[in-house]
Amino acid sequence: MVWLPGPSAGLQLLGFEMGEWTKFFGLGVKRNWFYLPPITLALTMLFFTVGWNNGRYQTWFFRGVAIVVSLLAFPALEDLTGSSQSEYLSRLVGIALVVVVAGLLTLFGGAKRPWLRPASRVLMVVVGLVGLILPTLIYLEVRPFVSDLLRLELGYGPGVWLNGVGHTAVVLLAAWQLAKKIAPSTSSVVESADEVVIK
Repeated sequence: MVWLPGPSAGLQLLGFEMGEWTKFFGLGVKRNWFYLPPITLALTMLFFTVGWNNGRYQTWFFRGVAIVVSLLAFPALEDLTGSSQSEYLSRLVGIALVVVVAGLLTLFGGAKRPWLRPASRVLMVVVGLVGLILPTLIYLEVRPFVSDLLRLELGYGPGVWLNGVGHTAVVLLAAWQLAKKIAPSTSSVVESADEVVIK
């Protein structure tokens, strides 16, 4: 996911590298926002499996892949054992959240609880907005510093657009599924009320 566009290979920085590189700008824990996409993607994948049967191999595979994806945000071991351990705590909490959600869905996320599916779509909207807004905000904050440092006017790399399009698609899809789920129940309530009035 290239965040910074540019004519040279030195400007082709991944989102993960941006997180490490920007620590020299004194941004503190906010730079961890660059590591949100793997965590939000993993959570989205998990919420998508709500209602899936635990007896299917696809359920275990999908949830396993979600956990592996979240590990892309795992800090380097030397950082965890260094003096600035606290800066990486939020990333570890995010990965732990993915593992906890996977465990809870395995225990309670079956088809016997139909109310969980609409709740999961609401959570997908929330997670999608977090993954869309926070990394984009930190990129917009970092971009002028990098432009001044390199003395180049930098634009928006494919990573910015892919992150935005991907999370927007998640939000729209989840909102559409939620609206589709709510609409039939609303119409059935109206029909029931009409029947009562007629009787």
